[in-house]
Amino acid sequence: MARVTSDTATQARHGEPVGERAPTWRERLRRYGYAAPRPADARDRLAPPFPPAGGSRVWGLFGLDSDDARRLGRLAGWGGPVLVALLAGLLRFWNLGSPHAVIFDETYYAKDAWSLYKLGYEGTWPEGANDTILDSPAAAPLSDAASYVVHPPVGKWVIAMGEAAFGLTPFGWRFMVAVLGTLSVLMLCRIGRRLFRSTALGCLAGALLAVDGLHLVMSRTALLDLVLMFFVLAAFGCLLADRDRARVRLAAALPDGRPDPSVGDRLRLGPRPWRLAAGICLGLACATKWNGLYILAAFGVLTVLWDAGARRAAGARHPYRSMLRRDAAPAFLSLVPVAGLVYLASWFGWFASRDGYFRTWAEGRRGLSPERLPVPFTDGIELPQFDMTWVPAPLRSLWHYEAEVYSFHVGLTSGHTYQSHPWSWLVTARPVSYFYESAERGEDGCTAEGGCAREVLALGTPLLWWAACFALLYCLYRWGLRRDWRAGAVLCGVAAGWLPWFLYQERTIFYFYAVVFVPFLCLAVAMTIGAVAGPPGSPERRRVAGVVASGVLVLLIVWNFVYFYPLYTGIQIPRDAWQDRMWLDTWI
Repeated sequence: MARVTSDTATQARHGEPVGERAPTWRERLRRYGYAAPRPADARDRLAPPFPPAGGSRVWGLFGLDSDDARRLGRLAGWGGPVLVALLAGLLRFWNLGSPHAVIFDETYYAKDAWSLYKLGYEGTWPEGANDTILDSPAAAPLSDAASYVVHPPVGKWVIAMGEAAFGLTPFGWRFMVAVLGTLSVLMLCRIGRRLFRSTALGCLAGALLAVDGLHLVMSRTALLDLVLMFFVLAAFGCLLADRDRARVRLAAALPDGRPDPSVGDRLRLGPRPWRLAAGICLGLACATKWNGLYILAAFGVLTVLWDAGARRAAGARHPYRSMLRRDAAPAFLSLVPVAGLVYLASWFGWFASRDGYFRTWAEGRRGLSPERLPVPFTDGIELPQFDMTWVPAPLRSLWHYEAEVYSFHVGLTSGHTYQSHPWSWLVTARPVSYFYESAERGEDGCTAEGGCAREVLALGTPLLWWAACFALLYCLYRWGLRRDWRAGAVLCGVAAGWLPWFLYQERTIFYFYAVVFVPFLCLAVAMTIGAVAGPPGSPERRRVAGVVASGVLVLLIVWNFVYFYPLYTGIQIPRDAWQDRMWLDTWI
């Protein structure tokens, strides 16, 4: 019998066999998500491989041999995301034309999209046009008189594609937004897979997005913010693919897998088409809504920091200096000028006509440069004026139009029932009601004693968003204390979509703007769930407890989504059931 000492007593208290070697502190920390440093091979640090397909023991439980498991694992890389996207598509397209109404800001964007399709620019609509459209779309009373609009055209062109195919109907103007909502779930599965090197975590992130209430409502409503989210997510995915490819090139150039300053400091990485694609996507984002500019700036910083980290891992003595010398200028040219050209090209309908708002403003005017540069929270900066007649008049007209729109946006302070401050968004304190209709018993098919209610409420799945608050704290820990670049990338996406709104708290802003960073919240939750489940190689007891806890959380989120589903899709329910779902007084 082993002699009991203070060490063996500690082992016994922790359930470890007495008399065996005590685990090291590193082994103990594995219970809490600690991962040992990677091997010293620089190639593995630069381009960590995906885990081998079929390596999990799970497939063996179904009687599959190793070869079948590998084949199935490879298929899962695309098969899993496609299945998740099919579920998301079913949720988004089911009864898409309901409610048969023009809900919330569809009154602007659905009609502007039809106008772009018919005229190439935004025309005007008379009072009562919504009723006419719903009763007889063919009699849509569109006037060719130019209308003043305050958002660029890409999002409206996207909506117009659905209207061109299915007409000026609720299904038609919501169709393309639902398509992008579904595709964004597929993209997030693949992005999560690449980010975490795990098909399971990637599919989990996509599944969480599929069952988020705010994303679902925005995917079923003809507003611009879901379109903006799609292009932002696509840009992030392109930059992630560019990061991997650049690091593979650096790894391939290293002699014997060892860091080499001549490679890290001097190697030029050649053409980077994925970064160029990101510039196009960010240009489309800016041409949907202007807050895409903040995301362009944030992603530009992110991608060059990734380059500096790659050069450090390759052995660069001065990684930031090397990045500035070799990578910063190509990154800027791939993102900013490309985005600017895409933005200008998006106004092709306005340029092609002479009837758009302010289209001929510059004709017959003195061609002087602006006398003041708009700057938030100030009267602007006075500028010396000089001759600008060398700039084509249409471009000067567009500049004036954009200056007027900027003044409108920063001065929009009129109150609204559903406005909210950005600090309240993460806890879903003030959702937005897009549509509400009540009926007494015997009316419109209502059989409930106390009457019925229908609502479309732009509300994120509460348990998912509340879990995301803790997940963001975990990501801050991983990024700040563990230097986990994945956590930093997720935080960058959230910060770029959320923090700029704190600069405009006097402006009328709404919770549904947060849909832009919902995919990054889902990535944060998936990353946290992966940590709770435990890293590969964890003790079996730790792994079982982690998987059970993670599964319970995911099931609760799915249940929460199902519970609120009637409020996301406008299904008629008893008024008492509707009241039971108003968990917070501020949701009414």
